[in-house]
Amino acid sequence: MPRSYRRPAGAPDLTIDIDHLRSWTNRTEDAQDIVTPRLVQSFDATFGRHLAPRGPGEAPLALHWCLAPPISPIEACGPDGHAAKGEFLPPVPLPRRMWAGGRIETLAPLREGDVVTRRSSIGEISYKEGRSGPLCFVAVHHEFMTERGVALRERHDIVYREAAKPGTAAVANAPPAGTGEPADLVWEIEASPLLLFRYSALTFNGHRIHYDFPYATGVEGYGGLVVHGPIQATLIANIIVTLTGGEPLGLDYRGLSPLIAGETFQVKAKRLADGSVRGWTEGADGRLRMEGFSRAA
Repeated sequence: MPRSYRRPAGAPDLTIDIDHLRSWTNRTEDAQDIVTPRLVQSFDATFGRHLAPRGPGEAPLALHWCLAPPISPIEACGPDGHAAKGEFLPPVPLPRRMWAGGRIETLAPLREGDVVTRRSSIGEISYKEGRSGPLCFVAVHHEFMTERGVALRERHDIVYREAAKPGTAAVANAPPAGTGEPADLVWEIEASPLLLFRYSALTFNGHRIHYDFPYATGVEGYGGLVVHGPIQATLIANIIVTLTGGEPLGLDYRGLSPLIAGETFQVKAKRLADGSVRGWTEGADGRLRMEGFSRAA
């Protein structure tokens, strides 16, 4: 394995020392938070009827993404609004950070009043040259624990990309067509700026692509404000559990293309022949944006 990568001849100079980045592997971080009634109420008000049924005192599914978010002083944030790299996350020298996908495994529901410890560790770090340019992937593993034990395990896949080129869109590949696919359950969601604002507030997410239109379009090259990856994953997880009647959830999901705010999108779920369930989101153009598969219980 080479110690570093350099862009091909003619491309802007960019050297990534993959061995240096991999020195962050196994770095750990612990944080604590409380499942407060106010947090649960705010989450419920944000997603409305598009949440799976739950028992008395249980927190909504995927609330864990609102717990113990990284909190940095405002002067320590980068130009994109994220916390500067090089502390817990490796200092990848690529400016655009995206939620690529991941895996969540729910073992027990969180409950109102729980004191939750999030234990995080850096996993695999890899690099490749994609058709859209250099890509660096970082896997972050989380365990969310209460006094009753581990409630949820997660792998969060982050991808870093180079800056958008002037006059080019941020979408590298057109997502596959999805419109008209049969589904057992369909939700219609308005991708409003208000939804994005509320979720950013719930998760203390300062990434400017979710609220700063001139930045999202002019700097990162998107067609508008970008709907958060975890908003889509939250809806996919909840529609699957709604369809299956509350079966345990082990969800593998991946983002396929950015979902732009300002239009209605669909969340769909379908039982498959092998007993698993597929969930996905479709933009107003009928193309896939995120896709997930839940294992059979």
